[in-house]
Amino acid sequence: MSRFWVGRLTQMTAEEERELLAHLERLRQEHRDLDVAIQALQDMPGSDQLQLARFKKRKLQLRDRIGYIEDQICPDIIA
Repeated sequence: MSRFWVGRLTQMTAEEERELLAHLERLRQEHRDLDVAIQALQDMPGSDQLQLARFKKRKLQLRDRIGYIEDQICPDIIA
């Protein structure tokens, strides 16, 4: 089983990386789905502003989580 370093102090197996990549893809898909839902809600007259705010908040949470996971997979190392 191959192992490689990810991040500063953590070590990740190839299987763990595959699982993380699959999770990352699910988060990206949810982020794209929220884009569509937000646009549809904005285009609707009299749309539910509370629901729109919730969607936008969730989208920001996803963006942060996606960035965190991407950093775990491929850290930005300044040499």
